[in-house]
Amino acid sequence: MMIDKFNTILKELHRKSPLVHNITNYVVMNNTANALLAVGASPVMAHAIEEVEDITSISSSLVVNMGTLSPKWVEAMELAMQRAKELGKPIVFDPVGVGASKYRTETALKLTDSFTPSVIRGNASEIMALAQISNSTKGVDSTADSKNAISAAQALSAKLNNTIVISGAVDYIITNELIDKVTSGSPIMAKVTGMGCTATSIIGACIAVDSDYHNAALCAMEIMGLAANIAEKKSAGPGSFQMNFIDALHQIQTEQ
Repeated sequence: MMIDKFNTILKELHRKSPLVHNITNYVVMNNTANALLAVGASPVMAHAIEEVEDITSISSSLVVNMGTLSPKWVEAMELAMQRAKELGKPIVFDPVGVGASKYRTETALKLTDSFTPSVIRGNASEIMALAQISNSTKGVDSTADSKNAISAAQALSAKLNNTIVISGAVDYIITNELIDKVTSGSPIMAKVTGMGCTATSIIGACIAVDSDYHNAALCAMEIMGLAANIAEKKSAGPGSFQMNFIDALHQIQTEQ
């Protein structure tokens, strides 16, 4: 049952406190690090090309988020992903804003084709652009409903033999023909920057303790939705929601 899997992952996060290596963007580093700590994981934010291979080697999973791209960061992503593949460590990839520029799209396609992430999480527009079905995006925001990207996600999952997560008002977790959805969450999430990036990092924590990546990604999105529901009840707006969301993640971890 889902609740048993959910609690098992929470217990494993608490027991193992996996080291999650994040190569992520400047906008969300603090938020995602705090979210990982709140669920029991141990974050490290390392992106220098001189050390990413070493950090990946000692980590339990790798999170790659291309929100703030530059050539040096792309090189760091490639080095870390290559090392993770060599060592059999799971990778979650967040193709932030793919489709918004030629550089962003080419980078995302190169990374996914070369290193095959275990899980890819994006909004509907990003998943459709990555599957090369559409390039309709508005910066890092989606211009499509999550359900409209299901066929694109299935095609991408079949091509890469991995798990695709489409986040939105309804989240879809797709591995080939297997489709699960998460309907919990809060509309306020769309008013707080980096919530999708936080989801990607939480997936990174969950795949570090559960080798069933579909199950781990599903549990991660359930954790996000439940924390959002708790936070919404205590919040007056986006500012207090962001603070209450971190508290809610910690509450979920301690209370299970």
